[in-house]
Amino acid sequence: MAERSAALVAVIPARIGSTRFPEKPLAQIAGVPMITRVVERVRESRAFDHILVATDEERIANAARNAGADARMTDPDLANGTLRCHAALCQWEAEVGYEATWVVNVQGDEPLIDPALIDLVAKALLEDAQDIATCGHAIDNWEEFKNPNVVKIAMREDGEALYFSRAPIPYPRDAYATESWPQGVPAGQLGIRHIGLYAYRARFLKVYQTLPPARIEVLESLEQLRALANGFRIKVCMIQDAPLPGVDTAQDLEKVRALFGSR
Repeated sequence: MAERSAALVAVIPARIGSTRFPEKPLAQIAGVPMITRVVERVRESRAFDHILVATDEERIANAARNAGADARMTDPDLANGTLRCHAALCQWEAEVGYEATWVVNVQGDEPLIDPALIDLVAKALLEDAQDIATCGHAIDNWEEFKNPNVVKIAMREDGEALYFSRAPIPYPRDAYATESWPQGVPAGQLGIRHIGLYAYRARFLKVYQTLPPARIEVLESLEQLRALANGFRIKVCMIQDAPLPGVDTAQDLEKVRALFGSR
């Protein structure tokens, strides 16, 4: 491929099929599809040389293009968003004749994502030596800590991820049964909630797609565990406040619509 200065590319995976919420990226929020709202937020970050939407549905691709992004069609049978990012990126690189250096994966169901958060994760990867960057924030209540839909992070002392789990980790043995505050744990920091925003070195994506699913990845249903299981390093950027909600269900959509004032 032709030589070119380093490129930072945003990829937004947005598939049409969803067990809990079919056609979610096309759900209307204040008069436009959800995918349009996500593209708008990514464009506000102004960090990217290019924005791609990776999808398996032409209606989503058209909405993305109308919002100012590019779009690439990807195989609907790809197992996760990381693989969809890689597939879209490969198509784009073949067409433009040069390779991306860094890639930020912004979920297609995050119409309220803060552009400053996107910038934070991208900047962390550009400035440090890890293969991946993501972010998290402190969990301050037992209900969230125990919820298997809330992914938790066990951290190394240097700010890198040690493990991700749907289980409550680190497990407070003596306090769990009574839900009392664990001894030695700072107030408001029962655990760390993972926020599903990733920045990758593009070379990592090329390796990831060659690796078989890891046993822990399959058990937890968490794609980032394939990276940890194969020795890749993940930097975790801690943020003070929880981000605004994404959309997993129809109920979540109503909450987001309310925040947009579009009921």
